[in-house]
Amino acid sequence: MASIHREITIAARPEEVWAALSDVGAVHTRLAPGFVVDTRMDGGARIVTFGNGMVARELIVDVDAAARRLAWAVVGTPLTHHNASLQVFAEAPGGSRLVWIADLLPNDLAGTIAGMIEQGLGAMRQTLEARAQQPQSGNANHQVTRTACRI
Repeated sequence: MASIHREITIAARPEEVWAALSDVGAVHTRLAPGFVVDTRMDGGARIVTFGNGMVARELIVDVDAAARRLAWAVVGTPLTHHNASLQVFAEAPGGSRLVWIADLLPNDLAGTIAGMIEQGLGAMRQTLEARAQQPQSGNANHQVTRTACRI
């Protein structure tokens, strides 16, 4: 089984990063716009459409606010097994470390999935850091930075 482990630091407070990550139905607007172009909830799953046109059904396994960890499993794809998690850790001073771990079969898809994870993390960093730099006005409307997705 292939296991992919990637992590990045983000210049945004962990509370802000977790707020975007835990909003599981808003990946395309709050977390990784451009990399993900649409997210639709279907019961305990979300249907995610990526910028390259690929669509995945992700069963939400756990949203753990205390650990700031989201876990999901992709079903109904060429993958025979896929489970993943994203977790937010505090990183001094006032930043975050985001850790994405994915386990999957078949092994020969690991390179493709690792590339997607790296693009997704880049989109998250760009979006979350841009949002963290905006003045806090109490306005619920957020400007979103779009990123291109090439897979």
